[in-house]
Amino acid sequence: MPLNICEIFYSLQGESTRAGLACVFVRLSGCNLSCSWCDTTYAATQSVSMTLNQIVDQVSAFECPMVEITGGEPLIQSQTPALISALLEKGFQVLLETNGSLSIAPVDPACIRIMDVKCPLSGEAGSFLFDNFKHMTSRDEIKFVVGSRQDYEYAASIIKTRLVSHPIENIHICPVFGRIELSDLAAWILEDRLGARLSLQQHKIIWDPDLRGV
Repeated sequence: MPLNICEIFYSLQGESTRAGLACVFVRLSGCNLSCSWCDTTYAATQSVSMTLNQIVDQVSAFECPMVEITGGEPLIQSQTPALISALLEKGFQVLLETNGSLSIAPVDPACIRIMDVKCPLSGEAGSFLFDNFKHMTSRDEIKFVVGSRQDYEYAASIIKTRLVSHPIENIHICPVFGRIELSDLAAWILEDRLGARLSLQQHKIIWDPDLRGV
């Protein structure tokens, strides 16, 4: 069964602990959420059908060892775990970026799962499947996209109550681009001794924030 692909491109990682490293991005089409700050709304509808082999061949052509499967929401497509496994078998380091509303259990734990816990400003708070925390490995990453003090407080409460045993360097506080003062967010993290990583969207700093394919 083929997958619906929005785009495949080669760029630098803009987020996660691997920010700044070269990466091939496979953006899948479709999403089950509608976040207020979404910067890839086009992925909801733009789509081309590709087989697993076609995707793997296109990824391989870039000669880059790291691949990120993103969206949209990749896990709404049943073949996504199979794509991840196929890429792992080819020797790629594979990252999956998911909104966490669907189970990560079918995804090979050799893949680094990056889960986005939605905060109130997104309009999708409460969508996260907290059972996913049971399936995490220490290599998996959690991010909170925050655009207000309320978002930050929400993120901090989850970090302090549900993520106390997860490696703190793999927990990200990510500001909504252009929505919140970075100095304020940095101050809150420091004042609370939160320990989480302040992560900026480097690709939006390097290039035009509305530019696709970077």
